[in-house]
Amino acid sequence: MNILLVGSGGREHALAWKIAQSPLLTRLVIAPGNPGMEKLGELHPVKADDVEGLVALAREIGADLVVVGPELALAAGLADRLAEVGIPCFGPSAKAARLETSKAFAKAFLERHDIPTAGYGVYETAREAREALSAFKPPYVIKADGLAAGKGVAISPDVKDAEAEIERMLGGRFGQAGARVVIEEFMEGEEGSLFALSDGRRAVLLGGAQDHKRAFDGDVGPNTGGMGAYSPAPVFTPDLVKRADAEIVQPTIRAMASEGSPYRGVLYAGLMATESGPKVVEFNARFGDPECQVLMMRLADDIVPVLLACARGDVSTVAAPSFKPQTVICVVMAAKGYPDSPLEGSIIRGAEQDFGPHVQVFHAGTKRRSDGQLAAAGGRVLNVCALGDDIAQARERAYAAIRQIDWPAGFCRSDIGWRALDREG
Repeated sequence: MNILLVGSGGREHALAWKIAQSPLLTRLVIAPGNPGMEKLGELHPVKADDVEGLVALAREIGADLVVVGPELALAAGLADRLAEVGIPCFGPSAKAARLETSKAFAKAFLERHDIPTAGYGVYETAREAREALSAFKPPYVIKADGLAAGKGVAISPDVKDAEAEIERMLGGRFGQAGARVVIEEFMEGEEGSLFALSDGRRAVLLGGAQDHKRAFDGDVGPNTGGMGAYSPAPVFTPDLVKRADAEIVQPTIRAMASEGSPYRGVLYAGLMATESGPKVVEFNARFGDPECQVLMMRLADDIVPVLLACARGDVSTVAAPSFKPQTVICVVMAAKGYPDSPLEGSIIRGAEQDFGPHVQVFHAGTKRRSDGQLAAAGGRVLNVCALGDDIAQARERAYAAIRQIDWPAGFCRSDIGWRALDREG
């Protein structure tokens, strides 16, 4: 099979690493890719939101399957254009991807179909949003409606802070993504991410993970795209997963089909485990980042058959994916200043060495300089992932690898996996 993988981050590096292991693979082309993927496939400098360029590339290589990593490509309608030219695509249409690209759409969808989530309101002006705060209790959950690279969520402890966040969001902090804000009830509980693979009619569960959104140790600091993750996540007990599948995942897939927007691809359900059961925090229309990295390292099976089955519209032809029993942890190394003003261009040494069979370093935001040296080219730069018999062993292996990477301009959290460790301890 000839496969085109779209994207350039850590999520796509992990997907490329897993796809490259498939005996079904003939040729892997990655657009645009990053330095970490150079040995896994052919890199082509076509950007993820260049729909026509990607369609042309897929046709040029005779792609049997296109796997879409980032949400921008989905929002731009890449899956729709590939369907028009008859190329199977793992990733939902632009209409189906609204579950992620518009939080207002997602909340209204959940309300229409009686799928459990927090109460909410949608506001287009700062005045009406400020006035609406009286209908909610602190802490206040305020979200930009559109795509904001995982940074468009604020949890404000009081009215003054909430009003400031509203002004920032509606004042242009996230551009068009912040043209509307969603204010939600705060849900008490523990959050995790459950993944399912859908063919548009039914879904098979892919497993769960738990990430760390705050920038600094102790879950403080600004929200980020994710500073680390681990899988399996103890919060996902068998009973919780069973309920989430029956009450959230399957109803969502059926309801999207009933509304004329069948959902094909991976559905990321960010869930809150509350006293009354699982509730939806948010949906993503693609693999999480860095959750994808830990899932790919735990996945025991060839991923290509199930990706193709989803793209072709029939997951009944493949077995549900199986996972290794061990734990995988991912620690994100970010450039100093992230998420607000990350420092770019600093040299990274030691990230491309062989760390042994239990460790993989996925590149999230790197570039290759003309002299061959690796340099930072983004906010989240490296994903150091390790497999262990339990969370403690996986964590020790990940941080041992980080200590071997020479990058003074980078930082990471030192407490990834603390919730799981607390449960074990």
